Amino acid sequence: MFRIRRIFDDLLPVNKHALEQVNSLLRRQFSDLEQYKIDRIPEVLRHPLKYGFRTILYVAEDQRHNLHGLALLDHDAELSFCFLDYLASHPGFSGRGAGGALYDRVRREALSLGVSGIFLECLPDDPALSRDPEIRKQNEKRLRFYERYGARPIAGTAYETPVTPGADNPPYLVYDGLGRKEPLEAAYLKRVVAGILEKKYGDLCTPEYVRKVLDSISENPVRLRPYRYAKARVVEERSARSTAELEKIALVVTDQHQVHHVHERGYVESPARIRAILPELLSTGAFLQIKPSHFSEEHIAAVHCREYLSYFKKVTREIPENVPLYPYVFPLRNRARPPVELPVRAGYYCMDTFTPISRQAYEAARRGVDCVLTAAREVLSGRKMAYALVRPPGHHAERGFFGGFCYFNNAAVAAHYLSAFGKVAILDLDYHHGNGQQDIFYSRSDVLTLSLHGHPRFAYPYFSGFADEKGEGEGRGYNYNYPLPEKAEGSLYLETLRKGLQEMRRFSPAYLVVCLGLDTARGDPTGTWSLGARDFTALGKAVGFLKVPSLVVQEGGYRIRSLGINCRSFLLGLRSGMEE
Repeated sequence: MFRIRRIFDDLLPVNKHALEQVNSLLRRQFSDLEQYKIDRIPEVLRHPLKYGFRTILYVAEDQRHNLHGLALLDHDAELSFCFLDYLASHPGFSGRGAGGALYDRVRREALSLGVSGIFLECLPDDPALSRDPEIRKQNEKRLRFYERYGARPIAGTAYETPVTPGADNPPYLVYDGLGRKEPLEAAYLKRVVAGILEKKYGDLCTPEYVRKVLDSISENPVRLRPYRYAKARVVEERSARSTAELEKIALVVTDQHQVHHVHERGYVESPARIRAILPELLSTGAFLQIKPSHFSEEHIAAVHCREYLSYFKKVTREIPENVPLYPYVFPLRNRARPPVELPVRAGYYCMDTFTPISRQAYEAARRGVDCVLTAAREVLSGRKMAYALVRPPGHHAERGFFGGFCYFNNAAVAAHYLSAFGKVAILDLDYHHGNGQQDIFYSRSDVLTLSLHGHPRFAYPYFSGFADEKGEGEGRGYNYNYPLPEKAEGSLYLETLRKGLQEMRRFSPAYLVVCLGLDTARGDPTGTWSLGARDFTALGKAVGFLKVPSLVVQEGGYRIRSLGINCRSFLLGLRSGMEE
């Protein structure tokens, strides 16, 4: 098994290790590639416009960080095209699908950038251009691979003319239109080819050679070579389906939330919340539902105390079916003397009297963590947006305490997981303060925490969320709270959010985790504000303008009638902001 992720720089140890393996694989697979071009990859990742293209690197790696493959993509924003520099699989892991998975990610990236298509070079399968049968067989294999996606050599040009007369295996220029039907115009192709030859091969191609190639592009629209290795109809239908899926928002829905259902009057955190949201999202056709994977409990232990984790797991096994346990004794927390009896000890780990422990609470909370990590993996793999529809929520769960209907801090688990690969910002948009993330990351500078919420003088959890709580130690200046008045309209909320987003831009995160609380909506039984669907669209759009890969995690929101439309409005607004 492998995962695919994007590498933004060489600052983190895990990225340095990956880049060392990238260096080794490129030297091994491309013996003619000059070493200086390999050596400058970290530099072009840190300074992506230095050489005229923005360079994007994806790697396929296993859980031990062994490299299975790589894809190096260049983006020309001015001409709106991508050029695939290298796609390589490690020979020790061949046949495991890394090449196909990497090219899928490359196509997804290109679609998200809104480019005309992907250009790449492939060595020829024509005996007149490739004289060695063994080499030609490998060339055919590569061309067959790309043809599965509808990518084919551009016909009728002199691009494959050898720079050195008589040289063997001059490359074809191959074009992948990403499943679209738009024709490739000759004038546009000339500009693209000029960009490729002058920026990438300026040290090899003379002005006369470039002019010869450009003058050969005369047919309009440009022709692609007919399908040679597959049936056109099958490829085009599959490519269109694949393109449609790649453009969708990843949706991971908890499949075990309903087991945690406290049947008591006034307990608003119910399974009806999921049932209210899911149909609204699926009806749009904008989401791709992904089944949650199972992850190690170590991800939870990374942000929660092991003592609390052990207790929570143990106490749920001893609670009778359908008899929830409410904390009722809250001892002064002497860490050396926790209460012996498990039911009594509940108050030792809880912050309030209204968050019960049911027999299935651990199971439901544990599966919520699986969901957010599955969604985080999608973002890590290059998807621009993912949404984890989970319950119970998590943003009130601190390192060693539960409360506010929350047991494990889903957003914090995901943020810590992502922080191994780049800086992370957590944006909490719930009516109530995101005290859990604040507690967990208060001394860290690699995770920025920011929360908009009702002022603690009237809103839960009452003891945190003040504006002067800025972090401590290394985390000083990396925690921001924006407490708002008891009555707030959408305009005030949006104005305050924009202030917070300015702090995020200064922090420049690689990933964003959004705690989406829909209890800011008009009529919510736990809030006092009046946001409507249009406000949620505007909020999502403002966040989307950050252009940061984003994981949205469901938190509060208890007005069943408006939950779905408000959630849909925020998520589609977020996507709209990213695409503008």
